[in-house]
Amino acid sequence: MRQLAPFVAVLALAAAPAFAAAASTGAAATTTQITSTQTPAPAKPATPTAVKATPQERIEAERMDPLARAAFWARQADIDPKDDDAAIKLARALRDLGRFDEAAAAADQLLVFEPNNYDALLESARARIGANQGFYALDAAQRAIAIAPRDWRPQSLLAIALEQSHRDDEALAAHRKALALAPDNPATLTNLGMYFATHGDAAQAETLMRKAVSEPGAGVQERQNLALVLGMEGRLDEAEHLQRQDLPPDEVDNNLAYLHSATTATPERSWAALKAGQ
Repeated sequence: MRQLAPFVAVLALAAAPAFAAAASTGAAATTTQITSTQTPAPAKPATPTAVKATPQERIEAERMDPLARAAFWARQADIDPKDDDAAIKLARALRDLGRFDEAAAAADQLLVFEPNNYDALLESARARIGANQGFYALDAAQRAIAIAPRDWRPQSLLAIALEQSHRDDEALAAHRKALALAPDNPATLTNLGMYFATHGDAAQAETLMRKAVSEPGAGVQERQNLALVLGMEGRLDEAEHLQRQDLPPDEVDNNLAYLHSATTATPERSWAALKAGQ
């Protein structure tokens, strides 16, 4: 979210009979006796029973990089498709990898078994928003709001989904409601600030985003969104200062080059480009 994938036993059967024939001849008749023997088939190897990870293994898995986490939780979800912890953490790991469609599928698979699983609804909405498919996040966000109307998170997800659906007035109302639920939360402040930024109100955006970075719990996303807004206003020195707190030099240089190029255009075109790149 701007705060703003499921993945032979060889049966070796010695079935060719070995035949031994013995013939005895007499004066009146010839009798032929045929004895057939078949080599027994080797026993089929037992398929190992899949075992769910222990609680300690699950804790350790969350310290892995996103790719390793995704592989771990995919295995757990494969063992037990109703394992809500595995499904939700798989969706998060896939989202961290930018594999948004697969993240949504992981959350939605759990929702088949548990239609009102709150965390799965949030993950489904986040994944679709990450894929810039906010329209398809609306249902999950609204269902989550019905379950927990005092939680700012689904309200903020709904606001961004409405933005992506080009329903701006409803999006602004949803952003304001999320902020009312969590007035000092860096995410709600930043999300509303980015709404104003992408609608050309730089002053309002800056006010909200400066408050966001001053709040406990503010991190990289809040600082970098403020840097983006400052840069779009042509205040590149301030934007550079914020960016160098969190990003490697080459990435900062690339960002500053983009901001310099964007700010040479007309303000209307600059803010339109920012909105298109959400």
